[in-house]
Amino acid sequence: MATNGKATNILWHKSSVGKLHRQELLQQKGCVIWITGLSGSGKSTLACALCQALYSRGKLTYILDGDNVRHGLNRDLSFKAEDRAENIRRIGEVAKLFADAGIICIASVISPYRRDRDACRALLPEGDFIEVFMDVPLQICESRDPKGLYKLARAGKIKGFTGIDDPYEPPLNCELVLPQKGINYASPCEMAETVISFLEEKGFLQA
Repeated sequence: MATNGKATNILWHKSSVGKLHRQELLQQKGCVIWITGLSGSGKSTLACALCQALYSRGKLTYILDGDNVRHGLNRDLSFKAEDRAENIRRIGEVAKLFADAGIICIASVISPYRRDRDACRALLPEGDFIEVFMDVPLQICESRDPKGLYKLARAGKIKGFTGIDDPYEPPLNCELVLPQKGINYASPCEMAETVISFLEEKGFLQA
């Protein structure tokens, strides 16, 4: 018996079917592709393009989108600093479960703080957490403003908005950086192929 967090008298129950068995069944290796960047940087668009491209190759994925998760699992959390940290912690734990199931989990979340992203990385075996930084300048993200949130933040109607009055900490040692330079930038499908090439190189698309 053990104590973990606030839970006591708990014991990890092992199954006779493990991660390797599930990976052999799916003919792929479970991992977490963590797409981070400012609001409007194209995280969700890339996640969908990547999911579609991998599906066409017969690979099983699941997207954990930041907004979608807040409709259910994290509906009790606000955007205060402590709740944002808990939001990312929960997404990281769920992503870990998907990876253990042999699924390629695509997490599409702003996740502005390095310590929170690093904590999620630490949950997985080395190499199984693939951090993808959408390196899109604030002015471009703000010009897109797909949800109208930047306009609200500039008007003072949203407080603590990442990039305006709350910081975004770019990754220091991420696996992939997908930059945008001027008006000439890769399409979502092209960026998805960049990620897939990385997965192929690292052996994630075979058991």
